Amino acid sequence: MATNPWLLIAIGLCTVFLAFAHTRRRRERSYPPGPKPRPIVGNIFDLTARELWLRASQWAKLYGDVVYLRVFGQGLLFLNTYETAIDLLDKKGSIYSDKPSLVMAGELCGCENMVAFTRYGDQSRRQRRLMQKALSPSAIPLYHSLLEIETQALLKRLLEDPHNYDGHIRRYAGSLTLLVVYGCRVVSNDDPFLTLAEDCVEIISNRIASGGGIWPVDVFPILKHLPTWFPGAGFKRNAIKWKAKMEEFVDRPFELVKSRMKDGTATPCFCTSLLEQASESEDVSGAQQEFDIKWTANSMYSGDFFVTMTVIRHFLLLMELHPEVAAKAKTEIDSVVGTDRLPMFSDRPSLPYVDAIMSECLRWGTPVPLGLPHRLMEDDVYKGFYIPQGTLVFSNVWNMTRNPAVFPDPDAFVPERYFDGAKYATTDKNDPRNFVFGFGRRRCPGSHLVESSLWIVMACVLATLDVSKETDAHGTPIEPEIVFENSVFRTPNAFPCAIKPRSEEAARVIRTAAALNA
Repeated sequence: MATNPWLLIAIGLCTVFLAFAHTRRRRERSYPPGPKPRPIVGNIFDLTARELWLRASQWAKLYGDVVYLRVFGQGLLFLNTYETAIDLLDKKGSIYSDKPSLVMAGELCGCENMVAFTRYGDQSRRQRRLMQKALSPSAIPLYHSLLEIETQALLKRLLEDPHNYDGHIRRYAGSLTLLVVYGCRVVSNDDPFLTLAEDCVEIISNRIASGGGIWPVDVFPILKHLPTWFPGAGFKRNAIKWKAKMEEFVDRPFELVKSRMKDGTATPCFCTSLLEQASESEDVSGAQQEFDIKWTANSMYSGDFFVTMTVIRHFLLLMELHPEVAAKAKTEIDSVVGTDRLPMFSDRPSLPYVDAIMSECLRWGTPVPLGLPHRLMEDDVYKGFYIPQGTLVFSNVWNMTRNPAVFPDPDAFVPERYFDGAKYATTDKNDPRNFVFGFGRRRCPGSHLVESSLWIVMACVLATLDVSKETDAHGTPIEPEIVFENSVFRTPNAFPCAIKPRSEEAARVIRTAAALNA
């Protein structure tokens, strides 16, 4: 039977009308403001490979609380205030808790099972449960004695070899996490696990995630099929090397724990505890549980390691630049603790100024200025702005910590800003711990352990050591040059720093404490 031509005409007209209406609706949608994109490439040339948070904060001043960019069609949303981050990442966590499916970082470089990259779903929920078992606020006191012992060892190394302070900090951060996660004690500054960890975090933060972490292959996945010899396929050659290093980082310490469990020499830790509890279930096989434990352990190691190292570097730098702050803290510690022992966690409620110093170090230093991106799982509308599904969402923590309405004179280091008269008091908006560790369901689950480790180090260093500017051969103080080269963590490069015991008695206290726990 012949087709009615009028029917075909009607169908054609309807199709044209619907296509026109859809295009018009898209044009009428109001996206959040942002720098004007170029054809095809979008805002690719507006991004920077280093300190992107500075550029993002410039956008915040120009465009407001939320800023939207496009890179080859991929939406990027920057949340520039605490309120906007809470509104979207916390209150709408059910749709803002995904992670981007990045071909380069995940598939090619092997990071897809790390907690920071895992897509929102069953696997990410299993990983979070594992981390919460070991790192919930109620579990942290179990680690206090371990933190105190590792801090005493750090003080002894700073006393005996102060010029190598950066190596000692690195060893402390790595040793602490290795002990908690894998039950492994670091015996030297060039421990192979420490070197491996630093190499891998360097790859992730300064290679894979440089410039926002978006590679052409993420936008055009077909590029992953290019042969490695093809011009422009250097990213694939690099990915092969980086993936091998990442897999070594995941497997080596975990296999060591399993081996020690078999021969009965394993030290109780995160991995041993969870492996002993692992059992077959209807939902998760034993092999799956072991896989989850292995990747979750690695994620704890890599994340906590760099944040701890970054903040302690900032602390030493700030004490060098602000001796008056250090002097005030020493007076508080001497009045509470005395001079014949080291501070302990039981002293913390009586040392509010030390707490304020830690809070201000977290704010001023801002260890992860743009957080790690979330991915929007469905279209959303916020304050009249349309945000399309698949948008990558960055919390601009740097801008939050530099908000003069919340932190007057934000570039200054002022621990007193957290006091209301003589009382140490913070609010949700001005407590840096509420945002420097992330937001919503992807907030860093190791934050309580990191915070405790930072506090005990700061308290003990202030109690026993003087940190000041290094001097040259003529006795002239050397002004530290502050350089940031990491693309994800705001980690200052090593700088000249003089570290000496406050007194002979302080040196004796350090040696005695370290000897008791050697």
